[in-house]
Amino acid sequence: MNLDLIDPRTLRALTAVADAGSFRAAARSLGYTQSAVSHQIAAIERRLGVTVFVRPGGRGKIGLTPHGELVYQHAQRVIAANQALEADIRAALAGERGTLRVGLSQSTCAMLAEPLAYLRRTNPGIEVSLINAATSESLAQQLHQGQVDIGLYINVEPDERVMTTPLFEDTWVVIAHQANPIAAASSITLAALDGADMIAWHQRWRAQANLERLWRQRGVRPRIVYRTDDNLMIQVLVANELGCACLGALSAAELIDPRLRRLALRDEVPPRTLSLCWARDREPHPAAVVLSDAIQRTAAQRAPAVGL
Repeated sequence: MNLDLIDPRTLRALTAVADAGSFRAAARSLGYTQSAVSHQIAAIERRLGVTVFVRPGGRGKIGLTPHGELVYQHAQRVIAANQALEADIRAALAGERGTLRVGLSQSTCAMLAEPLAYLRRTNPGIEVSLINAATSESLAQQLHQGQVDIGLYINVEPDERVMTTPLFEDTWVVIAHQANPIAAASSITLAALDGADMIAWHQRWRAQANLERLWRQRGVRPRIVYRTDDNLMIQVLVANELGCACLGALSAAELIDPRLRRLALRDEVPPRTLSLCWARDREPHPAAVVLSDAIQRTAAQRAPAVGL
């Protein structure tokens, strides 16, 4: 085996072919000729002494061999490391060394006010950029590529690129208008939602999908009349008597209308675990360490109120 360094452009070609399933599509995405991509793949196979692709011929889709899967995984890491390096250098050249980038979702914003105030007092020169992550998978990618420095997220999926520190479980609650009959009680069971008009998150959120699966298992069939990922909009719709909603306690920590009521759920429902997230292979931003400590202190104070 030739152990000379492998050109990162060759690794990009390999991942492009693997992702596209063909040399032609990979060449088109990279702006290369098909023969140039073929040459790069042949070069890496000679360099490593293994075959990385199964070539079925004809119009069959190209696949990775077992050795190719291993090379592909390492190639992704090298490419991501290069992207992280470029991101850090761009930030430094732009004079943004004092910027801390935090990946989060709407539900976790409520946890940040006090920690950010503490960071401002102790590190007044730090600018904070709050960046929405659509899913925990996208947050892991952003952390790995250096697009964010720290994450605060619900139900983070296991990922070898990311380290997580669980903080507490965010319990489910129901919010309803005071005129809704279910609002007469301080706590309810899921059965009270059977046949009720509901405003819900989209099912692309695993927590929401798991909740609706539990409804079906329990024979509870609410009518979902609106779906939105905007927590404020959910409260607005409930306040206008268009239905009730089942949310995490963090999302319903501050009710926007005095006519809204927050009801505890007596049933066991799928947990919503709040966690801090870091890139495993990157040195943490000093300000991220300060903010992380502040978040953990705030979480320890709030945990009893949200159901740890």
